[in-house]
Amino acid sequence: MRLAVIPARGGSKRIPRKNIKMFCGKPMIAWSIEAALQSGCFDQVIVSTDDEEIAEISRQYGASIPFMRPLELSDDYTGTTPVIAHATQWCIDQGYPVAQVCCIYATAPFVKAEDLQRGLEILEVSACDYTFSVTSYPFPIQRAIRITKAHRIEMFEPANFSTRSQDLEEAYHDAGQFYWGTARAWLEGKLIFGPQASPVVLPRYRVQDIDTVEDWIRAESMFQAMQITA
Repeated sequence: MRLAVIPARGGSKRIPRKNIKMFCGKPMIAWSIEAALQSGCFDQVIVSTDDEEIAEISRQYGASIPFMRPLELSDDYTGTTPVIAHATQWCIDQGYPVAQVCCIYATAPFVKAEDLQRGLEILEVSACDYTFSVTSYPFPIQRAIRITKAHRIEMFEPANFSTRSQDLEEAYHDAGQFYWGTARAWLEGKLIFGPQASPVVLPRYRVQDIDTVEDWIRAESMFQAMQITA
């Protein structure tokens, strides 16, 4: 059995009710639910939430809410892995033979069905524990600078001052959209950012964190521009 789990607690602080706030005509979480359903990868698409309104909206867009998330997994300090492990174990306890689980963030409107399909293929072919979305940094991290307490500039890696950008190794970061993993990896709490993970590389124009109001405005502008050019 393949399971999609979309974690969506009700207590977002920086953007209140972020998971169900309207984004380009739909509640934010709807984009993740629809991508999961369209991918055809999953036997069940579950939203793990502690919030009745989020649960009801999620049902309207086709997700299942077979349980309400326990309070001890709904505070500001609980990481993603315990939430996905809880959903996985709940399904196993109900008798479902869960083999692979994909965590899809509720605030990932740029996630596409074909990327989820590609992630599943990589997970199966490479025999890794996890595969997740990444994208490249737009500027070489080896030439990053810091501002000192004296309000001066210094490089993190001064040795790379004269190195041409094209000669520096390209670096990537988590795109914050989805994380495929084996059920065992989630249940054992294995490290996601480790040697047993493989990347699904996304173009930078389809990656945007949405943590602040400014992020939200930028994301909507990016999304609308993509619809025009599609």
